Amino acid sequence: MTIERVIRIMAGFFVLLSLALGWHGSPVFVSEWFLAFTAFVGLNLFQSGFTGFCPPEMLLKKFGIKSGGGSCGL
Repeated sequence: MTIERVIRIMAGFFVLLSLALGWHGSPVFVSEWFLAFTAFVGLNLFQSGFTGFCPPEMLLKKFGIKSGGGSCGL
């Protein structure tokens, strides 16, 4: 599995988790502030598409996961 694929999986998981924790209709609702984390993940993906800077990519490289060449899978 490549870094880009791991990052896509992580981003999708965190978006879905934070939506479940921040949406009032969810059975696992905690606080609306979890929606801010959804925005943070989206903002990070957006900026990495333009700048090529992706902090999770650097962390995963240190763990020895191979790269496929892109920034945050974009």
